[in-house]
Amino acid sequence: MTGKTPKHVPFPTKEQVLTFIQDNNGEVGKREIARAFNINGGQRSELRALIKQLEDDGSIQRGRGRRFAPQGSLPEVTVLRVSHSDAEGDLFCRPENWPEDEPLPRILFVPDRRNSRGQGGPEVGIGDRILARLARQGEALYQAKCIRRLSSAPARVLGILAEAQGSLRLRPTNRKDRDEYLVDFKDANQAHPGDLVEAELLPGRQLGLRRAKVVDILGEEDGPRSISLVAIHTFDIPVDFPQEAIDQAEAAQGIDLKGREDLRDIPLITIDGADARDFDDAVYARADDDPSNPGGWVVLVAIADVAHYVRPGSPLDVAAKERGNSVYFPDRVVPMLPEALSNGWCSLRPKEERGCMAVWMTFDSEGNKLRHHFVRGLMRSAARLTYEQVQSARDGHPDDLTGPLVEPVIAPLYGAFKSLLAARHRRGTLELDLPERKVSLDENGLVDGIVERTRLDSHRLIEEFMVSANVAAAETLEDKKQPCMYRIHDQPTHEKLEALATFLETLSIPFHKGSVKHSGQFNGILEKARGTASEHMVNEVVLRSQAQAEYNPDNIGHFGLALRRYAHFTSPIRRYADLLVHRALIRGLDLGKDGLPPDSDQEFDEIGQHITATERRAAAAERDAVNRFTVSYMASHVGAVFPGRINGVTRAGLFVTLDQSGADGLIPISALPNDFYVHDEGAHCLRGQATGWEFRLGGPVEVLLREANPVSGGLLFELLQGGNQGKPGRGRPRKTLGRSAKGPGKVPGTTSKKRNALPKGPVRGRKAARTRTKP
Repeated sequence: MTGKTPKHVPFPTKEQVLTFIQDNNGEVGKREIARAFNINGGQRSELRALIKQLEDDGSIQRGRGRRFAPQGSLPEVTVLRVSHSDAEGDLFCRPENWPEDEPLPRILFVPDRRNSRGQGGPEVGIGDRILARLARQGEALYQAKCIRRLSSAPARVLGILAEAQGSLRLRPTNRKDRDEYLVDFKDANQAHPGDLVEAELLPGRQLGLRRAKVVDILGEEDGPRSISLVAIHTFDIPVDFPQEAIDQAEAAQGIDLKGREDLRDIPLITIDGADARDFDDAVYARADDDPSNPGGWVVLVAIADVAHYVRPGSPLDVAAKERGNSVYFPDRVVPMLPEALSNGWCSLRPKEERGCMAVWMTFDSEGNKLRHHFVRGLMRSAARLTYEQVQSARDGHPDDLTGPLVEPVIAPLYGAFKSLLAARHRRGTLELDLPERKVSLDENGLVDGIVERTRLDSHRLIEEFMVSANVAAAETLEDKKQPCMYRIHDQPTHEKLEALATFLETLSIPFHKGSVKHSGQFNGILEKARGTASEHMVNEVVLRSQAQAEYNPDNIGHFGLALRRYAHFTSPIRRYADLLVHRALIRGLDLGKDGLPPDSDQEFDEIGQHITATERRAAAAERDAVNRFTVSYMASHVGAVFPGRINGVTRAGLFVTLDQSGADGLIPISALPNDFYVHDEGAHCLRGQATGWEFRLGGPVEVLLREANPVSGGLLFELLQGGNQGKPGRGRPRKTLGRSAKGPGKVPGTTSKKRNALPKGPVRGRKAARTRTKP
């Protein structure tokens, strides 16, 4: 490696680091930079900030394997895999072997026009591996032209088998893949029409369609568990545990009191959702009897002692690390640990003795933490309660279980919560108000409703107790000089703040982007929008301006929670990061021989990248499953009219979220009133040049559900009402003629007044409206 500098040099400048990256052809990671400039552990956060500055000002970009390169450094000629097509049928590619957790460059495949005349190279389709020449079109945007097709190596497609025109067709579940695939009867592998299958793409075409061969039958299309199976296979979620891990979990036994603090007489309780099956945290609070702390509180948070059962390097540990976290679907859980542990010895079941890691915390009357200490204990949960039970008891409506617990247990919890909540408000935590939806299933696993999750004070109580315990864990590890897997959340980038400021300017909400020092400053923006028509839209845009949280051994604090240090400690059953924190605490506090092994902290950087990726993979799979369950539910409502809001504005059209169900769908650009639409990215708006009609993010709309495709998980809407008149360009504004549907598609409750609320122009059966993106 070139560009190395002598040891014992001053901390490098931005120019020196950039020169080092350029001299090494872009094949440089943070570790190589630190080694080259002799940067020690105490300076890693400073190096991270310097690298972020280089990224923010466009000097470098992240490439494969979290290695840094100068901007625009994707090679001119490289190997690509054709990955998917968009709504317009254009093909897109990804670099070969690109890491799942890295942001993908957008690479549009440009076909050779000579192919349409029988000249040029071979046709290219999804799954093909090609050697391509890249032309940069903008930041992280390229066009690719095929030099030659290296192979049409088998790519896997998940889809529903269907019969059409005397042959079998595979209809992909991925809404981005608009192609159908031809399956010969001999390649069906005993699958039948209506089956959910995984197929392998084959070379060659027939009737213009790519060919595929069924390799696995996953279930029936309308089977109650097929929806989550689609998400599991689409996102490659590990499901089956190695037999060695299962055997180890099933051989586990209870824990005795030796070397532990006896917490069995303390009335700890678990508070979880009604459908929860694993209970990994329990809480207790009492008024502090220390006269020097009037109005203060003592809080105990006890967490299942997963580290006792999952030892470093064991089959259980290897399987847990691979998964990174549990994944939760409406109809099932894919756990990080086998059921014998996750629902057994590591679940704090009521009236059963369980080992735990626990933290005692003392707060003053204003919620300031005065002291804390960790213990390894043996506990016995007094009760398993739901959020609704606890809140109902607090509000004066206890049941038989909560009645005896109201005064001695529940009332002190709320007393401590009140003081912690005051501290949260003083700290300035970001307080976004965005609804969360829950899919309700009947006994057959079919969707019987979609409801908004109610957020109660009991939810906030547990959240504040867990945040306090997580902070205590990070503080203790720093004090004991132990490695810590921090949960970090960076400040918004300069570019995102610029975009937010541009958007808020359109609403006449002042925002001084240069003065953002802490997350609480965004609360002022949210307060100005509260109660206005723009409230939901402002919450959405503020959320989109934030960075994504991640796991990292280098601490930069948690911007959203306004905390200088933060780590996840409270859910080791379902998060590998928490297990690492437990092990570090055990080693640092000398609480046993099953703590963090020597030198294992050298792997923390790599593990942090991995579990951040698995967390994001899980979140994407969970969103995908909820969306597909929602589309399945909406399929019986085609032709109905719904109120909603615009949640996305793109050149392809408007993405809309329905108010009642939270279902998301698309109004294609071709279904908007006929005009030339300018896509104003800063204002999150589509604006008609002739009519001046505007469609803005967060704006209310009324739509007709035109199509619900449970196979792909897509909804298509038709606009009935919405948008507002802006400043028209040349030409007279056109009046609106809505569409009165007949038969099954009739729009109920659509009056002539409503139908005349939009600019005139055919909604269906015309060429797509033209768009351009405002620079």
